[in-house]
Amino acid sequence: METEAISVGVIMQRTPLANRWQPFQWLPIEIVGAIVSHDHSLSCLRNDPDDMRWLFSGIQVNLSSSEAEGYFLNISAPAPCWFIMWRIEEVDGVELAVPKSVTLSYNEAARLMDGGERVDTLPASPEVIELLTNFTGEYYHPEPKRKHKKPSFEGGEGVDKMARAEGDANGR
Repeated sequence: METEAISVGVIMQRTPLANRWQPFQWLPIEIVGAIVSHDHSLSCLRNDPDDMRWLFSGIQVNLSSSEAEGYFLNISAPAPCWFIMWRIEEVDGVELAVPKSVTLSYNEAARLMDGGERVDTLPASPEVIELLTNFTGEYYHPEPKRKHKKPSFEGGEGVDKMARAEGDANGR
């Protein structure tokens, strides 16, 4: 089960660094919601050498029942957040940090990072946390804990066999 897509925008900021290997740093600084268009677009909000900001709008976020555990982990955290995966790309001759996906699933973000992607976080608003909590309450059903069967102790003959095996392995 998937919900209707939530359309968001991400504002990415570039700030200079005093570092000879990396002259600047890109970070997402804000998630914007209903005020953005549903079309994929980008616009320069500020073009200053000390503070460049770009808005990438029309990014679709779907809540999926298959990701309910990841949402549960997110809302259970001390500070629930958005996860933004982005890459450096050249757009019209300008090198920009372009958000490629936005999710609220802790598990999906972990899979992206395991795949070598750059993922940053931004705090989720109370409205988004409420939406996520309601969705998770409806679709997340933790697996019941199962009792583990303790291995049986074989007694004398089994102990002798293990001791012989250890002795052979250690060269005795």
